[in-house]
Amino acid sequence: MKNKVMTRQSSVIEDNVYLDQFLRVTNYEDTVRQLDIYYGMVKRQLLRYQSPVTGLFPVLSSDTEVGSVRESVYCAAAVWGLYQAYRRIDDDRGKSYELGQSTVKCMRGILECWIKQAQRIELFKKNQCSAHALHVKFHLITGNEVYTDDEYNHLQIDVVSIYLLFLVQMIASGLQIIYTQDEVAFVQNLVYYVERAYRTPDFGIWERGSKYNDGTPEIHASSIGLAKSALEAINGCNLFGEKGASWSVIYVDIDAHNRNRSIFETLLPRESCSKDVDSSLLPTISFPAFSTHEEMLYQKTKQNIVRSLKGHYGFKRFIRDGYKSVLEDDSKRYYDRGEIKNFENIECEWPLFYIFMIIDGVFKTLPDQIQDYQDLLKERMMVDHNGDPVIPMFYYVPEDDLERECQEPGTTAKKANTEGGSSFGTSRCSYYRNS
Repeated sequence: MKNKVMTRQSSVIEDNVYLDQFLRVTNYEDTVRQLDIYYGMVKRQLLRYQSPVTGLFPVLSSDTEVGSVRESVYCAAAVWGLYQAYRRIDDDRGKSYELGQSTVKCMRGILECWIKQAQRIELFKKNQCSAHALHVKFHLITGNEVYTDDEYNHLQIDVVSIYLLFLVQMIASGLQIIYTQDEVAFVQNLVYYVERAYRTPDFGIWERGSKYNDGTPEIHASSIGLAKSALEAINGCNLFGEKGASWSVIYVDIDAHNRNRSIFETLLPRESCSKDVDSSLLPTISFPAFSTHEEMLYQKTKQNIVRSLKGHYGFKRFIRDGYKSVLEDDSKRYYDRGEIKNFENIECEWPLFYIFMIIDGVFKTLPDQIQDYQDLLKERMMVDHNGDPVIPMFYYVPEDDLERECQEPGTTAKKANTEGGSSFGTSRCSYYRNS
């Protein structure tokens, strides 16, 4: 009798083991199928717009001339995220290699564009001013400068910082991006470039400097925070990865890092002198920078942004932001004195920041926050001609509703922009799906 019971139990165990193996195979196949769906979306929404020569990406999918470094880094990060997922697949049919090399092509393309401007870094180390700043816009095909210093505000320290931040992570994942000793020396110079962020007024993530858009740069917490995170990440990093030597290691001035940390945490929850609250701090205190380890500062800054800038269609960038509103005069580079008063309560709302809040919830293990912002994002999602989900770059107040919206904020229906897909938003959407 006892032998029969033992035989029956062993049979049940064997059946369970067999079923577990079957379930694992099924889950594996589902995973591969889902990754292939993401692969198709990344190919159609991102890689089709990557320059075959420089590897850069444009800001808008409709732009065929100007490549943007910031958008290119975020696009490369989205492609790299899918590359990381495919590395766990036994037979990916070359997809992981293609994705990895597309990432390398972009990061090296940016590096090559900047190396052409190496003299600017030497001048910038002596005098931190706009005239010596590295350019952040290049021609998609030639990699040459497209805007002079008088035509565009190139001094954006956060761009160089986000490049260094992702460069370290990509090298750590096994990608070979840096090839020679000259390139190692240049990356060390990029570190010098961002080390003085705490005392260098720049034009920030929105490329306009002061909220008054009068051509005045200012100290930005988001720029300092990203510089701080980049310095922490790259200190001691061997740019040749596992094949490196002592001379391919990058070093950081610890005093410069401490000054950046001190000034950054002193500024929070403000963004700058003119902007007491700004959505650009979301990617600074959370993904991808995680610039503060002070939980109280993190919570205070995040709550301030949600309370002041969250809307039904996305987040405002900052209070009285006139960018892309119907009242903004596109023919003028700068605003007139006091003009930003006209934009109060009619600021555009950007659904991109819903994605940042979802990713923040994933990292902080906040299921309620994830669900809330997923629900909000679903209401703003559209489908393109390929059947792929996309989100509009921003929503604006139509001209007919301006007066009502000014008097009763949040009561009118906003319209989605129709300018073309944003590489920045698409890359974040892809990264969110990959995570």
